[in-house]
Amino acid sequence: MNNAILSSNVAVAAERRLPDFVERRMDLHHVTRIEQLLGGEHPHAWQPTPADAVYLAGNDYLCLADEPSLRYAQLAALVQTQGELLMSAVYLQQGSAQHRLEQRLAQWLGTEDCILTQSGWAANVGLVQTLAEPGIPVYLDMQAHASLWEGVQSAGAQPVPFLHNDLGHLERQLVRHGRGLIAVDALYSTNGSVAPLAQLVELAERSHSMLIVDESHSLGTHGPQGAGLVAALGLSERVHFRTASLAKALAGRAGLISCSQRFKGYFLSESRPAIFSSCLLRHELAWFDAALDFIRLAEQRRATLQQHAGHVRTALAELGFNVSDGTEQIIALEAGPEPQTLALRKALEKQGVYGAMFCAPATAKNRSLVRLTLNSGLTAAQLEQIIAACAAVREELDWQNWSSTRRLRKLALV
Repeated sequence: MNNAILSSNVAVAAERRLPDFVERRMDLHHVTRIEQLLGGEHPHAWQPTPADAVYLAGNDYLCLADEPSLRYAQLAALVQTQGELLMSAVYLQQGSAQHRLEQRLAQWLGTEDCILTQSGWAANVGLVQTLAEPGIPVYLDMQAHASLWEGVQSAGAQPVPFLHNDLGHLERQLVRHGRGLIAVDALYSTNGSVAPLAQLVELAERSHSMLIVDESHSLGTHGPQGAGLVAALGLSERVHFRTASLAKALAGRAGLISCSQRFKGYFLSESRPAIFSSCLLRHELAWFDAALDFIRLAEQRRATLQQHAGHVRTALAELGFNVSDGTEQIIALEAGPEPQTLALRKALEKQGVYGAMFCAPATAKNRSLVRLTLNSGLTAAQLEQIIAACAAVREELDWQNWSSTRRLRKLALV
């Protein structure tokens, strides 16, 4: 037998002979969840999207991905780059292209310096890992991004959850466990709710705790020149650290941390994601350099996005959907159990509207939802198509008996 074929067969066979502890976990997914709970349909399996469909599963809020000036800037960098060094960012010489971009981002955010990372995930994991340690409590909003929770685990610190946007519960936890690190999202990615940042800053200061605010879904879309909600509230000097994924409104692939120059030197020597990841490439930096110029002037697109969010949210509320948990461009239709949510996603797709199904571990087990992510480029006709699609599927999916609808009725009685 040909040696290459033999080697290939051995590799495939080895991959299929996994230990029982792995097989048990895979069976929970493939058998218990996919086959038994969802009837054999994977919640994230997509069919080809029709050309006239309204696609609401992306995070390019300001429609930068197809902007010609950004694409040309990236293309020019690709053509001109020669002999680029691939190495960890910790080895970059002072004054490098990455350092210059970090300074521009810092100026935009009103902070002393910034760190660019491979992703928003790397930013949050690396930051929490360098701030916390065993015995230090990290207070996490129950809806805080998974990367913040992962950072706590990486640090070996003590995770202390508090109820979503519940300042009373957070204060009780702080009294019980003492000073530490508070980690929240400025704008939450599952339902478009906004953190009470001013009150969180006051709690952090009273308890002598640090505060991390993840601005992934508000950077570019909110605040002066798109500098985010922290800047919009005048809190830039009172929030210890801001992080963000630049794969949302800035439409690239990287992460960001705001910090002091002194902390930056420490971070680059202690953060595992920073040490053991490569720096950004020249064409990636060129994209963000051009994106920053564009996004600072994109006031009309930001205003249009807010108008879209208000219009769709008002219309869905009038239809009886509970969209009261949020206020911004991320809209959650919470059907509850996964089979109901999958049915909702498929029903909307038949109407030409494609949202993203969010389920465990992104949500609580029986609070799965279809997320509709709006962008500034949607036309009036597309907005009406979204509203009409939601109206068309209500009765079919018995929306009156969703747990989220029942919660709304209870609120109305209070």
